[in-house]
Amino acid sequence: MMDISGNWFIEAVSPELSVMLKVRQIYYSGQTAYQKVEVLDSELFGRSLILDGKTQSTERDEHIYHETLVHPAMLCNPEPKQAFIGGGGEGGTLREVLGHKSVKRVTMVDLDSEVVALCREYLPNHHKGSFDDPRTSLIHQDARSYLQNTSDYYDVIILDLVDPLESGTAALLYTQEFYAIAKARLNPGGVLVTQSGPAGLLNYTECFTTIFNTLGTVFDHTTATQVHIPAFQTLWGFTIASDTPFPEASEDEVDAQIASRLASTLKYYDGVSHRNMLALPKFQREGLESEDRINKDSDPVFML
Repeated sequence: MMDISGNWFIEAVSPELSVMLKVRQIYYSGQTAYQKVEVLDSELFGRSLILDGKTQSTERDEHIYHETLVHPAMLCNPEPKQAFIGGGGEGGTLREVLGHKSVKRVTMVDLDSEVVALCREYLPNHHKGSFDDPRTSLIHQDARSYLQNTSDYYDVIILDLVDPLESGTAALLYTQEFYAIAKARLNPGGVLVTQSGPAGLLNYTECFTTIFNTLGTVFDHTTATQVHIPAFQTLWGFTIASDTPFPEASEDEVDAQIASRLASTLKYYDGVSHRNMLALPKFQREGLESEDRINKDSDPVFML
């Protein structure tokens, strides 16, 4: 029989399914102006960031998420110099972007300054000092408002946003109108990538298929990737979008690009992983092909 003594974190995967994680230590639990925040430690995953009851990342497997979000999109641009990150409070996405030798400036816009401060303090293995890199410009503002009002242009826009929960702050950062705003801030040949929510058999139609379909109404080219994130207990989806066709690259060519363009060493992403994350299972392919919902400001789709 399982020992259920001690502290446990319980997270809902779906309305009918929850998972339990035994907590070794609670580093922080509180409420910011925007969301409930917890920083927990467990033997299984190390330190974890929890926002509004949803696991955002853990020390054990954050590299899978962040490398999958960042590098396929960055490699779609031949020489990305200016990058924009929406969200990404842990600093893991920033860390991966700064690993590209060509990058001259990264503008990171995260609404919640308290979350960023907590991550600076409690998640050093996530950000690894990236907030202090001279190429980093950190701004605490709504990403939509910032992109709507800035005169800057970017080679890559990376949206590492919290999930589109009905009670959350990010639902209008997944809509057709927002994607049009973001597209207007891309340089020619620019690329946008967004985390697209759960993509497993039980939950791929919550928001993954609608985000992909919505981006397809704004950009000429879209492609979906997916990877299993152990801490999320499911496959996770990502969508890359551009008006420029995506380059086709073999496993060896991806490995060669990583070797020549990155100053950092990757733990997960390589040529074989690149091929695998593009090889969507049949249920995902059929779901993406049949999806006809479009996220609009007036009618956003929420993750359960």
